[in-house]
Amino acid sequence: MSISSDDKKYIWHPFTQMKNAEPPIPIVKGQGTLLYDENGKSYIDAISSWWVNLHGHANHYIAEKVNRQMQVLEHVMFAGFTHEAATTLCSKLTTHLPHNQHKFFFSGDGSSAVEIALKMSIQYWKNKGQQRQRILALEGGYHGETFGAMSAGAKSIFSAPFEDYLFRVEHLPFPKDEEAVLMALKEKLEGSNVACFIFEPLVQGASGMRMYSAKVLNKMMALCKQYDVLCIADEVMTGFGRTGTYFACNQLSETPDLMCLSKSLSGGTLPLSLTSCSKEIYDSFLGDDISTAFLHGHSFTGNPIGCAAAIASLELLEEEECQKQIKNIAVKHQAFAQKISNHS
Repeated sequence: MSISSDDKKYIWHPFTQMKNAEPPIPIVKGQGTLLYDENGKSYIDAISSWWVNLHGHANHYIAEKVNRQMQVLEHVMFAGFTHEAATTLCSKLTTHLPHNQHKFFFSGDGSSAVEIALKMSIQYWKNKGQQRQRILALEGGYHGETFGAMSAGAKSIFSAPFEDYLFRVEHLPFPKDEEAVLMALKEKLEGSNVACFIFEPLVQGASGMRMYSAKVLNKMMALCKQYDVLCIADEVMTGFGRTGTYFACNQLSETPDLMCLSKSLSGGTLPLSLTSCSKEIYDSFLGDDISTAFLHGHSFTGNPIGCAAAIASLELLEEEECQKQIKNIAVKHQAFAQKISNHS
C-alpha cells in the first residue's frame, strides 16, 4: 500500500506550511503502540496521536463494537431524537465523574467542548438576570483553536493573526506560588461580574507539561465558589487516566460546575466530545419559551458510532488489567521524578 502523490497537491497539513518543512510521513497501518509507513518502517506513537489513543491502534474490541453499531444505526439528528448509545455512554460516565456532573452536551472536538462551556457559563448568568461578563483563566493554558478557546488560552504565534477578534479574558499567574495566585484571584473576584474560571486541572499540556498541586487548585475553586463564580475543568487532555485517576478532578475535594471531555473519550477512534454540567446549570436553561434555551448544535452531535467507540473504550479502561497498568506507570513516573529531583 502506498500514499498517492496527490496528497501534496491537495491536503493542507497542520504545521507544515513552511517552505523548508519536511513532508508528512505517509502512514498506512497502525498496530498497538506502533505506526507503519508505506515502506514498512515502524514508529512508536509516543504522543498517542495527539493524546487521543488509549488502548493502541487497531484495537479489536473497539473495532467490533463500532462495526456492530454501524450495522444498526450510523447516525440520527440529535434534536428531537435520541439513541441508546448516547444514553449508555453518559450513564457510564456518571460513575467516574465528580458527583455533581449530571447533564451532558455532545459535540465533536475539544475546542467545541470548551466553546460550549464558555457559552453556557455566559448564558447561565443572563438567564438568571445577572450581567456577568468577565472570564478568568490561567497563564500558559491551552484550550483549543476556535475563537473562544483561543481567547481563554495563552497568546501565541497560533492566535497572533486573530488577536483583534478575540474577546477579553483575564489571566491569572500559573499556580506555582500559592500565595501569589490566591491573592491575584481574590483581587479579580472582588472586581465582581466574573462569570467563570476555566483551567486545565493539575497539568498544562501544550505549555510544557507544567504541573501544579491539587491543594492549590482546591483553594482557587473554593475561593471562586465564595463569589458564585462557575468553575470549568478542561479535561480534554487530562481525562481518562492521564493523571492516574479517571479524571484529574477525581483528585480534588472541590467539584467543577462544568467539564470538557474529548481526545481519549472515544479511545482515539472517532471525533467526539462532551461538555458536562451540574443540574443547577441545566435547570437555568429551562423556560416557558425558547429564549432561555441553549441554541447550539452540530450536524454530527451525539453520533452513535462515536458513542459506541467511547463505550467500548471506557469498558477497556475499567478492566482490572488496565487499571493495574495505570498504577504501574504512575509508580515508575514517581520513581523517575524522585531520581531527577536534584537536577536543575
